[in-house]
Amino acid sequence: MEHLQELKVVITAAASGLGSDIATTLSKNGSKVFICDNDELALKNFSEKNPTINCFHADVSDEAQMKEFFLNIKEQLNEIDVLINNAGVSGSSAKLEDCDFLDWKNTLDINLNGTFLSTKLAIPLLKNKGGSIINMGSTSSFLGNPLRSAYSASKWGLIGLTKTWAMEYGKNKIRVNTICPCSVNGERIDGVIEKEASYRKTSPEKIREAYLNQTSLKTFVESEEVTAMVVYLLSPMAKKISGQMLVIDGHTESLTMVEE
Repeated sequence: MEHLQELKVVITAAASGLGSDIATTLSKNGSKVFICDNDELALKNFSEKNPTINCFHADVSDEAQMKEFFLNIKEQLNEIDVLINNAGVSGSSAKLEDCDFLDWKNTLDINLNGTFLSTKLAIPLLKNKGGSIINMGSTSSFLGNPLRSAYSASKWGLIGLTKTWAMEYGKNKIRVNTICPCSVNGERIDGVIEKEASYRKTSPEKIREAYLNQTSLKTFVESEEVTAMVVYLLSPMAKKISGQMLVIDGHTESLTMVEE
């Protein structure tokens, strides 16, 4: 993966989960990586294990904090090659009538407004030499997802932003794409399953089985599979790919709601 050497990369919410796997993979292959995260404990633990990665405490939905984060990057690097908008929350698992408005706003603040802020602040650091912006979407970026109104709205919104920004900055040689995985194995999907099981008054095992049966391959994806797509998008082989959804999902047939 020689193409990763010396890349200057910014990744949001990368102190744990998928973001941390992407950050460590790129760093181990020679990239200069800057991350932010709002979880101070996770950030502390990640920083101790990865001393070569630059870590900052910042909430992607807070404009002042993100301005400070990118000002620090500009002072240290002057320019960047890559922005990976990884920050996202799952939101509530409930029918519309049971959704809390504060939860709705918080989900959109992080998933959509956070991506807006990060990208707006990154563009000046990318414009001089071009580069790659990668958004983290979902199968909820192109399918309806019952009980996940806020999450689905935010992930559909990412696709509109991806295509719009690809058009606005193509002349600057900036490519913008969204990776859309299905459920990624780990604590996050476990939490989503628990929330839906509680709302549905059924077992987590039943919900998990239903999720697995939504794909032709009857499987969730692994974080390293998503990381591999990131590595590909940063390679010379992907230099003509922009404005696209790249789906890793074992072929999602449906996100049909589990009914009792």
